[in-house]
Amino acid sequence: MSEKKVWFITGAGRGMGVDIAKAALAAGNAVVATGRNTAAVADAVGEADDLLVVKLDVTSRADAEAAVQAAAERFGRIDVLVNNAGNFYAGYFEELTPEQIERQLATSLLGPMNVTRAVLPVMRKQRSGQIISISSGAGLVGFEFCSAYAASKFGLEGWMESLQAELVPFGITTTIVNRGFFRTELLTKESVTYAEPSLEDYADRTAEQLRWWEAQSGQQPGDPAKLGRALVAITGEEPPPHRSIAGADARGLAEQKVADLQAQIEAYRDLSTSLALDELEPGSAR
Repeated sequence: MSEKKVWFITGAGRGMGVDIAKAALAAGNAVVATGRNTAAVADAVGEADDLLVVKLDVTSRADAEAAVQAAAERFGRIDVLVNNAGNFYAGYFEELTPEQIERQLATSLLGPMNVTRAVLPVMRKQRSGQIISISSGAGLVGFEFCSAYAASKFGLEGWMESLQAELVPFGITTTIVNRGFFRTELLTKESVTYAEPSLEDYADRTAEQLRWWEAQSGQQPGDPAKLGRALVAITGEEPPPHRSIAGADARGLAEQKVADLQAQIEAYRDLSTSLALDELEPGSAR
């Protein structure tokens, strides 16, 4: 196994996770492909000598620990963790139930934390490793109808950026992948849950949003197979990037975000720099 990297990929039963697993295998790596349904993972990824399929529901800490233990027993190490598993609860904040928001955060934010917590002792012992978390354009910019999803991705990015500083001494790196629209199954009826319309004030906009989102399914411009190969390339870079913008649409969002931030900084520069405590006059009461 000395010439290979061992990849541990979540959400490898469908969508982008399948393409990432296939790309890693095609590049000569070993892969631990995980998902809630191991039969679906095995069918999707196919057969390979250096493939291990393991059950993993990322919302379960016990599942995460068992999956990592199985990976370590089979391959002896984990070099690349790809936090890919996710879901999508779409709707206006007031119409999403608290339970739906909790499920969004449980899978897309707490899930990567569960898996990473289980993997880190292996990587620290190695004094090496790379953690890749799949974020979104919605991790850079908040969107109408996406408040729960954006909350999970903004949280993911803040956690990942902080984790990078914590893990540098152990030779472990982190990479956030801000992906745009890729032609995966995220927008299919099996993967997306829409809030139940309940407030008349949102009715017209909800109908318009539903038409728009349903029309996007199967029309996304990004090729997930190319993204899988791009991630393989990223793991070969030294050092790997802390952030990867994936897709022309995501690049446009990132550039607009930078421009908007700069404009806000300049617009309120005098106000923001006038907020320090005034120096006390000599001899004044303290």
